[in-house]
Amino acid sequence: MNIRSLTRGDGVVIGAAVLLFIASFLDLYSVDGVSDSVDFPNLWASGPVLLGVVLAGIIGAALVVVARGLPQPPKVAGLDLGQFGIAFTVFAAWSALGNIFDVAGGIDNVGGGSSDGPDAGTGLILALIATLVMAAAAVATPLVPALKGALLPAARPAAPQPYGAQPPGGYGYPGAQQASFGGQPQQPFPGQPQPGQPQPGQPQPGQPQPGQPAPAPAGDFSPFWFAVPVPRPLFPEDGSPTPIAELAPGTWYLAVEQRGPSLVAQTQDGRRGVLQDTSGIQRG
Repeated sequence: MNIRSLTRGDGVVIGAAVLLFIASFLDLYSVDGVSDSVDFPNLWASGPVLLGVVLAGIIGAALVVVARGLPQPPKVAGLDLGQFGIAFTVFAAWSALGNIFDVAGGIDNVGGGSSDGPDAGTGLILALIATLVMAAAAVATPLVPALKGALLPAARPAAPQPYGAQPPGGYGYPGAQQASFGGQPQQPFPGQPQPGQPQPGQPQPGQPQPGQPAPAPAGDFSPFWFAVPVPRPLFPEDGSPTPIAELAPGTWYLAVEQRGPSLVAQTQDGRRGVLQDTSGIQRG
């Protein structure tokens, strides 16, 4: 599960689920004129509230978050796991609203409705707020651009080397000038070739080897790191329509080649493919 693929809307769902869990330990009822020392039951003491509000909301939030973090969410009866989670959150909000209107479950209507029943407690009120926020965020995340943004910012990668190039000169690298005692670079001995000059008998740089074709002129493209704003498929380089991977937001990928408007990207496990939709990508 890739937590960097979670969106801001998923963060709102997680926060609402935490608020719902806290509210489940608060009072279910509230009665005017009763001493504060009276211990009212919490939401776990009511079966309808526990099953229809607390557990339904927490399970729905978990399904939404897990489905967002998986590369390929499983399907149940032809529906994505995230769609089941959204349905659970909406059901929890609907159940909480019903329990607010009828806290005592109809017992206050016994005897002609002349007796006043208990009011909604702090826990039930907070549960209604939490489930409403949870359901709204779960439904609106795929529709609102502000909620589709990445929840965790991607870490800035180190500047990549040009594809196939050698590291910069330094101690131990070929062609680097070694520093002598005192920090001054060593001067070559008389008759010793300068660094970067070919040895006698060696072909000049840029000239093809005998029997080999001349290399194609290099383009202006330089490899770079990038991140996608939303999950996007990565297609094979041979043009097959079946994706080989899905690029997730919050993860950096290396673009190694440009083919018209598309990019040839490389994943962390070494797979290469064509990213056809490059709109809105963030360069590293």
